[in-house]
Amino acid sequence: MNYHARLDAAFDEASTFTGGGRRKGPSPRSIFRRAKRLEQQYARRLRKIARHVGDIVREFDLTDVLGALGPIQTALRRYAEILDPWARAVGARMVAEVAAHDTTSWRKLSAEMGRNLRQEIETAPTGDALRASLERQVTLIKSLPLEAAERVQRLVTEGISEGRRAAEIATDIMETGNVSRSRAMLIARTEVSRTATELTKARAEHVGSTHFIWRTAGDTDVRATHRKLNGKTFRWDDPPECDPGHRALPGGIWNCRCYPEVVVPD
Repeated sequence: MNYHARLDAAFDEASTFTGGGRRKGPSPRSIFRRAKRLEQQYARRLRKIARHVGDIVREFDLTDVLGALGPIQTALRRYAEILDPWARAVGARMVAEVAAHDTTSWRKLSAEMGRNLRQEIETAPTGDALRASLERQVTLIKSLPLEAAERVQRLVTEGISEGRRAAEIATDIMETGNVSRSRAMLIARTEVSRTATELTKARAEHVGSTHFIWRTAGDTDVRATHRKLNGKTFRWDDPPECDPGHRALPGGIWNCRCYPEVVVPD
């Protein structure tokens, strides 16, 4: 069974929202499928940046890696500068798509809970969360060529100090596009989930929710530290230490597929 099939199976029997009695909200399986599509779309857009990073590096003659270092760094940094409008547009699209799915999910829940809650959800102050997520996307997208420039510098300086052959250093530099691609995939996997969690938190707190239940994907890929948190209740404003030295909400840290089950007040 592949990665996505395991997650689908893990979410089959779960439910998302609880109150004094259990109130079933949108199916976590359906939520995951939508999030998975958004993640794939976002990853596809970010991979374009990684390809361009690789193309930029391959344009240079690497027979003289020390001589090529400065021009490569200049080109990658220039690319990061001109990326800003594109990064803002792509980031805004992802955030808007996540927000639309979040709104739909909450509307389905509120339909079972009365007009007053529906009105509260419609007026939830999600703007701050949306703006913060957008600015984070712009920074992360522009970091792809900037981190590539730093990597090239590190490869050259460390390679020379270690006495490596120029051909060996050049081979590693040529892998820069693939490294950027892996980084792009990590950003997409993390940020779609993180943005969804932040929007859920904003809406939940607006309707009076103070706590959530940590839920995992329920498969063997779940981190041991996250597995220990499964089913436990925490305050929105006091998330647990989910990784050594890191406190975060479910879905709010790199490669985390966990999600918060909102505890809705009666």
